[in-house]
Amino acid sequence: MQFPESWLREFCNPPLTTQQLADTLTMAGMEVEAAVPAAPPFSQVVVGEIREAVQHPNADRLRVCQVDVGQGALLSIVCGAPNARVGIRVPVAMVGAELPPGEDGKAFLIKLGQLRGVESQGMLCSARELKLSEDHGGLLELGADAPLGCNVREVLQLDDTVFTLKLTPNLGHALSVYGIARELAALTHTALKPLAAAAVLPSIDAKLSVKVSAPDLCGRFSGRVVRGVNTQAKTPAWMVDRLARCGQRSVTALVDISNYVMFESGQPTHIFDLDKIHGSLDVRWGRVGEELKLLNGNTVKLSPDVGVIADDLAIESIAGIMGGDTTAVGDATQNIYIEAAFWWPSAVAGRSRRYNFATDAGHRFERGVDPTRTVEQIERITALVLDICGGQAGPVDDQQPHMPQRPAVTLRVARAAKVIGMPVSQAQCQDTFERLGFAVSEVARGTGELSVTPPMHRFDITLEEDLIEEVVRMAGFDNLPTTPPIAPVQPLVRSERQRSRFALRRSMAALGYQETINFSFVQERWETELAGNANPIRLLNPIASQMSVMRSSLLGSLLQVLKHNLDRKIDRLRIFELGRVFWRDANVAASDTAVAGIAQPMQLAGLAYGPVRQTQWGEKGRWVDFFDAKGDVQSLLARPGLGFAKAEHPAFHPGRCAAILDGGVRIGVVGELHPRWRQAYDLPLAPVLFELDAQAAMQVALPQATALPKQLPVQRDLAVIVHDSVAHDAVLAAASAAPSPGSLLKAVQLFDVFKPAQAVSGMGPDEKSLALRLTLGDDEQTLTEAQIDAQVQAVLQRLQSQVAARLRA
Repeated sequence: MQFPESWLREFCNPPLTTQQLADTLTMAGMEVEAAVPAAPPFSQVVVGEIREAVQHPNADRLRVCQVDVGQGALLSIVCGAPNARVGIRVPVAMVGAELPPGEDGKAFLIKLGQLRGVESQGMLCSARELKLSEDHGGLLELGADAPLGCNVREVLQLDDTVFTLKLTPNLGHALSVYGIARELAALTHTALKPLAAAAVLPSIDAKLSVKVSAPDLCGRFSGRVVRGVNTQAKTPAWMVDRLARCGQRSVTALVDISNYVMFESGQPTHIFDLDKIHGSLDVRWGRVGEELKLLNGNTVKLSPDVGVIADDLAIESIAGIMGGDTTAVGDATQNIYIEAAFWWPSAVAGRSRRYNFATDAGHRFERGVDPTRTVEQIERITALVLDICGGQAGPVDDQQPHMPQRPAVTLRVARAAKVIGMPVSQAQCQDTFERLGFAVSEVARGTGELSVTPPMHRFDITLEEDLIEEVVRMAGFDNLPTTPPIAPVQPLVRSERQRSRFALRRSMAALGYQETINFSFVQERWETELAGNANPIRLLNPIASQMSVMRSSLLGSLLQVLKHNLDRKIDRLRIFELGRVFWRDANVAASDTAVAGIAQPMQLAGLAYGPVRQTQWGEKGRWVDFFDAKGDVQSLLARPGLGFAKAEHPAFHPGRCAAILDGGVRIGVVGELHPRWRQAYDLPLAPVLFELDAQAAMQVALPQATALPKQLPVQRDLAVIVHDSVAHDAVLAAASAAPSPGSLLKAVQLFDVFKPAQAVSGMGPDEKSLALRLTLGDDEQTLTEAQIDAQVQAVLQRLQSQVAARLRA
């Protein structure tokens, strides 16, 4: 909402400076987003009248003007403006005047000079030269009553301030200058000038027949016929200036009058060309197949939930939003019909956005417009039309098929004080509502309860909390006490052993994965096939049939993202999601952050698909496999005690799936997608996925400082034969657990697996050979051969006893 300060002070003029006025409105909930001067600074520019304008002797496009600025002697000024003519009054920059700065940021100083040999004693100014607008087509013509020699800033009120208010949706009653003045009067205990329009006596009997067929669309409809108007009449300069300072350009006199009254009172109106209306008007809902060409040139298709004003042949207007092109007033218009109505907010809300445009009228009607003032606005517009465009007015036709009611709302003063956080009395509350024009009375003596009936223009007052807000607004948000919290505020310091979710996301990004965010409700098929969940949590009101259950796993969401990218020829993908899953757990109790019987843990899942690296010349391409995903999990968790064990999962290949263990506790799973589901989801190749508990993933191992060894380590390699069923983890665990006096055994590493394709001497068909590298060392002394051999024998004995291994010959 944009308006000039001077217009506001015409209705309410409290003894406040401009800044104090802006602060008062802001602290009452009507945020003043900007307060800028109506014009930039300039000096010594006065009103002058051209008394003579003759052709310049040395230039075809220049004239030598004799200008009267009220100082007796005429000034000779050379001017090239096309509208420089005798009799008009224009701004005159005197010698020594400073005009607004140009693009270089420097003020333009007017000096005595010569143009083509003729002395010029000043400068006649256009609106653009004074930075009042971008109009540079000629001199700025002032009113014929502008006093000669008077400062132009005073004549045009250029020292005015233009306010821009950022209003919340519940402040629809403040979408007008008078509405803001009404609030200001209540805030400052200042008198409010009434907005009253004198009734215009009808001089003709002309009326237009109107029928309101949809009372749930239109609660009140008022209209009047005016004949013999001059639509080419010029809009008065004062109205053009005020509209400009409200951010509205001048169009024609009739349109300007309608806009002016809307900004003044908040009541949008519409003016029809009476001669283009066929028969009578019918206010009704639209019908399927109807179309309307609007004033903005768009042709829209109507529907049964869009209100319209129609005549006997066609649709003429969308109710409360925009008029039609067929009945728009133009230069040839002689007779008009002025309409002012109350449209129910629910019947207007969202309609203009459906057609991808917004209007000032729709913005106001969908928030609620005072239904009691439609006749007053008709009278106000009629008076302005007759004054500016002339004509003869008929009687006002007013129909009230469904006027809204304002039920009383009860306010408990004790509750208001508790919500506000400061003591308030019943007298303070009552005074607040009386200043705002509310009808207020005590429910019963001594109860501390007030019955408050809001006025007709306050559509936002429906609850006790709305009344409490009004008490706070009138008190001023800056006057609320600063009360420290009762409970001490203690910062929650995260342990060094735990990283945040953001750090976890950054770690995944560092591994080359991109984050995805998906819905928490998924297809029931995903739960059954990928999570083995036969009884998922169902939604009572799903947004789509394929989103009917809550997910207990993130794998289905990642597969959907993969399929979406494959359909768009993306053949390499690394994605992850950090989000909540939902499953039934009778041990979960209800709380502020939990639902009884429903567990909602955070899970981290990742998916890898396609080549390990982008195609390049320096390395042979390879498709990502189980071990790549396992390596990513190891890099992400990176702590001792991490292990993997063979596992089964409904989503993964039976032989290419492993449980992720942390200290022996299962925290997740990693594996290749089951061939059945790869085929079912129409994937060219199987992706590799993992899913683990996010809380476990957020735990990190702190580094331990150790002294560097003084002696070099010793390495010994062993090749042992074991049965095919023996896992290499079991072999490594057995070797690492071998007795080691003085902790000589530092590490055991598997570096080769041999499984012959044909029979080999010393190995059975169901056996394999594992090559182990033992790292031995002592921090204080060099190892002897005897110590080394003893440690190797201890490892061999432990392997033989625990996994039935034997040394390969």
